[in-house]
Amino acid sequence: MAKLIVEKVLNNNVLIAEHPSYGEVVLIGKGIGFNRKHGDFIETDSVEKLFVLKNEKEQQNYIKLLPFIDNEFLEVIIASIDLIKQRTSSMLNEHIHVALTDHLMFALTRASQGMEMKNPFLVETKALYRHEYEVAKEVVELIKVKTGINFPIGEIGFIALHIHSAITNKDISDVNQHSQLVNKLVDMVEEQLEIEIDKEGIDYMRLIRHLRFAIDRVVNGEKVEEPEKISSLLKDEYPICYNLSWKLIKVMQQSLKLKVFDAEAVYLTMHLQRLQKKFK
Repeated sequence: MAKLIVEKVLNNNVLIAEHPSYGEVVLIGKGIGFNRKHGDFIETDSVEKLFVLKNEKEQQNYIKLLPFIDNEFLEVIIASIDLIKQRTSSMLNEHIHVALTDHLMFALTRASQGMEMKNPFLVETKALYRHEYEVAKEVVELIKVKTGINFPIGEIGFIALHIHSAITNKDISDVNQHSQLVNKLVDMVEEQLEIEIDKEGIDYMRLIRHLRFAIDRVVNGEKVEEPEKISSLLKDEYPICYNLSWKLIKVMQQSLKLKVFDAEAVYLTMHLQRLQKKFK
């Protein structure tokens, strides 16, 4: 059984240790630093219940946050990330410790002062990331039970995006940028087709899923095969939807600064045509 050696206790819940495989690590866990001192051993089997920060940059950024967090808040944040780990049963990207701790630290301060930050992506987040949203709801409930602080509903959406980022290894800034892009594209569709899509309905969910998957394909450089001769047929049959799909693609290209394959226009046109027909 390998052992970790305590190098420095930062507070009750965080310490620096020497790990047999990873070298110097930051260990995070409720009460882990309590009554420990330099040179103490920690059995690796007890580390299962802890978080180990191996990445040096993440370690430094996390340590920088510590002086600004009240110990009670830090404990509830650690418990929240533990809950996310249990509910998602996946390897979370280490960055969640810095990103979500930083976010929740300010969110707790805002909520305790009765301030609310508007979440422009709430509806889209709820529709696209159902599982992450449900887990985020549990996190908000846990925070309420532990601190008595009630988060506004928008916070569920923000936390869900952090969970999605940690599960998929996507940078939170990319997740936010893609959310903004989808919002912009939906606005263009509504404006050009002169329709208003029910944000709680299946049409909205289908549209944003289509746009989101298209964005993912573009980012991953996945080529979509174009059905033979269908492009000119759609151009003649559904000129409004065909032109709109190209406008959307141009906005995608500008935003992502990547090439979008022509075949995306074909599939988008068919999707928009189905949507327009439904509203007519």
